[in-house]
Amino acid sequence: MPVVVVESPAKAKTINKYLGDDFTVLASYGHVRDLPPKNGSVDTDDDFAMKWEVGSDSKKHIKAIVDALKDDNELILATDPDREGEAISWHLEETLRNRKAIKKTTPVSRVVFNAITKSDVTEAMKNPREVDMELVEAYLARRALDYLVGFNLSPVLWRKLPGAKSAGRVQSVTLRLIVEREMEIEAFKNREYWSVKSALTTPRGQTFEASLRTLAGKKLEKFDIENGAAAALAVQAITSRDLAVSTVEAKPANRNPSAPFMTSTLQQEASRKFGFGARQTMSVAQRLYEAGYITYMRTDGIDMAPEAVTAARAAIKDFYGADFVSKEPRIYKNKAKNAQEAHECIRPTDMTAKPDSLSRLEADQRKLYDLIWKRTIASQMSSARMERTTVDIASEDGQVGLRATGQVVIFEGFLKVYEEGRDDAVIDADDKRLPQMTSGDAVDKNSVIPEQHFTQPPPRYTEASLVKRMEELGIGRPSTYASIVTTIQTREYVRSENKRLHPEDKGRLVTAFLENYFRQYVGYDFTAGLEEELDDISGGRVDYKDVLGRFWRDFSAAIAETADLRITEVLEKINEFLEPHLFPPNEDGSDPRICKNCGNGRLSMRTARSGGAFIGCSNYPECRYTRPIAGEVEGGDVAGPDGKQLGVDENGLPISLRTGRFGPYVQRGDATEENPKPPRASITKGSDLSAVTLERALQLLSLPRRVGDHPEGGHIDAAIGRYGPYVMWQKPLEEGKKTAQKIYANIKDPEEVFVIGMNRAIELITEKANKTGRGAAATPLKELGEHPDEGGDLNVMDGRYGPYVKWGKINATLPKDVEPADITLEQAVELVNAKAASKGKRKAAPKKKPAPKKKPAAKKPTAKKKPAAKKTAAKKEA
Repeated sequence: MPVVVVESPAKAKTINKYLGDDFTVLASYGHVRDLPPKNGSVDTDDDFAMKWEVGSDSKKHIKAIVDALKDDNELILATDPDREGEAISWHLEETLRNRKAIKKTTPVSRVVFNAITKSDVTEAMKNPREVDMELVEAYLARRALDYLVGFNLSPVLWRKLPGAKSAGRVQSVTLRLIVEREMEIEAFKNREYWSVKSALTTPRGQTFEASLRTLAGKKLEKFDIENGAAAALAVQAITSRDLAVSTVEAKPANRNPSAPFMTSTLQQEASRKFGFGARQTMSVAQRLYEAGYITYMRTDGIDMAPEAVTAARAAIKDFYGADFVSKEPRIYKNKAKNAQEAHECIRPTDMTAKPDSLSRLEADQRKLYDLIWKRTIASQMSSARMERTTVDIASEDGQVGLRATGQVVIFEGFLKVYEEGRDDAVIDADDKRLPQMTSGDAVDKNSVIPEQHFTQPPPRYTEASLVKRMEELGIGRPSTYASIVTTIQTREYVRSENKRLHPEDKGRLVTAFLENYFRQYVGYDFTAGLEEELDDISGGRVDYKDVLGRFWRDFSAAIAETADLRITEVLEKINEFLEPHLFPPNEDGSDPRICKNCGNGRLSMRTARSGGAFIGCSNYPECRYTRPIAGEVEGGDVAGPDGKQLGVDENGLPISLRTGRFGPYVQRGDATEENPKPPRASITKGSDLSAVTLERALQLLSLPRRVGDHPEGGHIDAAIGRYGPYVMWQKPLEEGKKTAQKIYANIKDPEEVFVIGMNRAIELITEKANKTGRGAAATPLKELGEHPDEGGDLNVMDGRYGPYVKWGKINATLPKDVEPADITLEQAVELVNAKAASKGKRKAAPKKKPAPKKKPAAKKPTAKKKPAAKKTAAKKEA
């Protein structure tokens, strides 16, 4: 009986349900091999031979497949229907052949399905094929290119640019987009302009608003009224004249629905409507796909299968009536650069499954399914029909003209179901109905109001608009958008504030370095051109090793040219590139690079001993002026290697004001080999750094302050920490325990740290104890349900050091790349089982309990064997 291998246990569970007991369905848990991160994994001297390594986590999954194949002499590879899926199938087959698990007589086939439904899966099983080596070679080329760039360029960054973490073939180009947008914003000079509106009344007493369009007989352009004085003259021109309706024009208009979702547009819309990040959207979509609710979610295709179009149109007729079905089936074509359109759009597998009928789904899954269902249904609905009315009002002498516009919906059409969101708010003044008017009607002026405006810089990218721009430029692929956007944030090159992406100084430096020394490789056209070549490889039009050869010849030469670069030379180049940001013009026109402290030194970027960079004076050490790259900070120069010197203490040790990873702090003495961590004290967030004197610094360095002994034993201290001021009760050491329990309580006013007494401290600690588990339980961030093997609630909690999964007395920290909203019950079980096993809480983690059921796989087939395999797959999913 065949062994079917898919990527995930969730997918295995769904497919097993459709195939029944005649198949053994196992999961590979994603990629099973990768290039080890060491020199020579891609051998450029041996025709780009690639040395693969099975991941440590994958070995047990490979073993399960090997064991199953001992008795089931047929292998069906049913991984996802894209390059990555094809690559996983190829890796699996290669790995199993290397282990002799696949014999000469073992049939190996590849099946693909765009949706995990019974009909799609059974149809795919009737149409097996071999692994598509052209798709595999496109994957090999992409993986080799990413390795060659990352493994060779990142060390150059480490050596030449302290604080830089990595560079990537697509990652660095995406970072450039964000940095260049920020530079556009910084270079932007706003321009003033004015508009004039008038509230008018018709002869029938109805009011409406019109905007000035003609002045002195001339049609106004945007900047024609450039200041308040000109606006006042315009107001006078209107108020001094009688106005009447000159023309009324009503025109019909249609609005068509948007195309169904592909990966990029789904990420964009989920960001606009729910605030989902690209990674979160793909995680939720993956779960919907694996459960059989939607089609494959990594695609740049926007067309629908004919049978899906028919089903959508039938659903529209049933739910909304025949008038809402478009006259002809709508056909969509992707206009994005490098679109492959190898797969269908992202759509529901069952058009009749309305979102409100799927109450069993988790909240985020239900939201995303609702979005996909509505967009898909709307794409085959009738156009919305509107009437747009334009009314021109003019003075008798023709010197003044105003215009009012309005729009009303005559027939909702697709708007009954869905309307696409926008990245930036746009106020549409036309979405209103105008009162009935006819040519020649006199209108009365209620008010004439001038409005001042300023041009706005281009907006910073959101994750959604960044993905849209990447797609327009042909950078990346549907399968990589989310990981690229996530990587540049985890590398701390970019930060997200209010859903807008801001480049960190580190990101600016990396971009400046690459623009100066590797300009070609962060070029948009070059990166898009490589994507086209990868498409040519997958289409069998180009040999992948020829593409690698051409790339490596030029890229290795560019790497070699940087070998002799001195850091000072690199920094000066970056100074020039980032000059508008590092040294903005002074209002008085003086040279912004002249040191304001000594008056004759020249400011430039310098490297800090701890990594990173700052702006310093060329007269160092005589002049110790420093500032952060981001500009002056309140309180002066705290960013340099020595901070801002405040004075010395009674022992002659220097006291300095500095800034670090967690904000500003004061320090006693300097770091030495004997004393690598001199005494430090945090300064509370929002403090005026210019007010930090030597006296204040010594007061801060005197912390923690002993408040007194607690009546129940132990003592209470007051201090200021990373999260602000607090009191802490250290309880007496209990018998049999190595450390004493501590209870912390926050203090709102930092000054209270120095004066708080025992009564107030005990009151705060008691309140905190009652809030955190010693009274009312903390509210979970997400409730996951019961542990499937051993019972007990699994919840995601918010902890002092980040979110964690709580199961009884077991607390397992969430990985940094996992959002609390994204974690599933299966992932949570793995985390707490691993934590429990490492602490010795149980003899074995529950996930290993199904292991005995796998043993029959090594024996001769029996009537009971297949059900056992099915239970194993289901147990893994649980």
